[in-house]
Amino acid sequence: MRSSFRSLTVATTFAFAPLVMSAQRGNSPPAPEFVALNLSSPPPSSVQTTTPNSEQSRKQPPPLVNPDTPTVSITRSDAERLALKNNPRITASQLLALAAGQVTRETRSAALPQVTGYLTGEGAEDASRIGAGAGLTSSRLYSHFGAGGTLSQLITDFGHTRFLVATNKLQQQAQNQTTLATQQDVLLATDQAFYRLVDAQSLLDVANATVSARGDVQNLTSALTKSALKSNLDLNIASADLSQSQLLELDAENAVASASAMLAALLASPPETLYKAIEDPDRAAPPPPETSSTAVITAAAEMERPDLKSLKLNAESFRKLAKAQFLQHLPNITAQGTGGITPAGPAGVYVPDWYAAGGVNLTLPAFTGFRITAQTQEARLRAKATEQQARELTDNIARDVRVAILNAQTAFRRIAVADEFRRQTAQALALAQTRYKLGLSSIVELSQAQLQSTQAAVAAVNARYDYLLALRTLDYARGQLTP
Repeated sequence: MRSSFRSLTVATTFAFAPLVMSAQRGNSPPAPEFVALNLSSPPPSSVQTTTPNSEQSRKQPPPLVNPDTPTVSITRSDAERLALKNNPRITASQLLALAAGQVTRETRSAALPQVTGYLTGEGAEDASRIGAGAGLTSSRLYSHFGAGGTLSQLITDFGHTRFLVATNKLQQQAQNQTTLATQQDVLLATDQAFYRLVDAQSLLDVANATVSARGDVQNLTSALTKSALKSNLDLNIASADLSQSQLLELDAENAVASASAMLAALLASPPETLYKAIEDPDRAAPPPPETSSTAVITAAAEMERPDLKSLKLNAESFRKLAKAQFLQHLPNITAQGTGGITPAGPAGVYVPDWYAAGGVNLTLPAFTGFRITAQTQEARLRAKATEQQARELTDNIARDVRVAILNAQTAFRRIAVADEFRRQTAQALALAQTRYKLGLSSIVELSQAQLQSTQAAVAAVNARYDYLLALRTLDYARGQLTP
């Protein structure tokens, strides 16, 4: 919006530059000669001019938005609430956090008893033997039926499982912080889309008022031209100013439709939904923080930012993982038991018809091909890499906080300057309109006053909503962005 408006401003300034420079040098003709020049100009019929009637006779393109589409009024609070509820990025992050919790349960299961039951039925030629493929198991076959089970319990692995569980818990906490960071990312994007929509709506109001005002001037100039009180040059300039304002109106309409579509995407609404942003009536914008408080705010941000917390938790989890991997060098001691019953079978073979046994098993890795050493070193390197990522993010947070404070202070000061600019240009436009109606000035002076008035109105709109968005951006940099 702003870039297109600046291009229109430059084009108009270049068009009026020769006349303005001539007036500044003191070479502008006096009023009587200016009137004589208008009267001696060719009649309107000999010059091709663009009038509103000829414009209306052309086929108008379809509107950007169907006028029958209902609008949905929404405040910033409503938009943030819907984004937190419906945005798929937040839902996906919450599901990943729940999945991380299940990984912790999976790891902890290694320290709990493992019970397995068996039911076996077999039909065979009694006392026959397996001739191939039996391995080291018994090869003798009997028809029988039996039921039994096994029990296995880890006695100790000297901390390996305990450190793995601690690793998974830290990773789960890191994922929870990532979920919170994702929520803040979506909230900031929602605020940006909302204020973009509010800004576009206000700019559209300015554009509509500009089109109406310049249309009135064009109609007045057309009537004065027909009465030979103004020249065709005045009429052409008035028509050009009207076309310029219509271009601004088209850009504003497109900005409204685009901002509404962006907001609908963040709220997971149908893309054709047309929103009308409404400011929260009970929210007053506070003043920006002082520059002297930057260090305090930065220190608080380093404590509150969820993305930094997530990196620190991940670094700690890799350190725990390195300890867990190193402890694989130590023995693994487990207790095992088995028992069962064989109620059906050949007489005299399964005597007695039940069985039970128990024992303790010690497993010591003698040589694993340097697997344990590599796993330990991998975890340590990942911990160091994550620490460096956290350090980089800390530096970026300090930068973002300082820039956000400066932007908020500048935007706050721009509000007063833009309001004064709008007041001064409104007075200048009123005087220019009066002088033009009395025949004391040319269309150039009126056109320049209209242009400055439009610039001032747009600047005032941008200043207010830029400040509100700057405050939300500062809250995001501090890690305190909440609905």
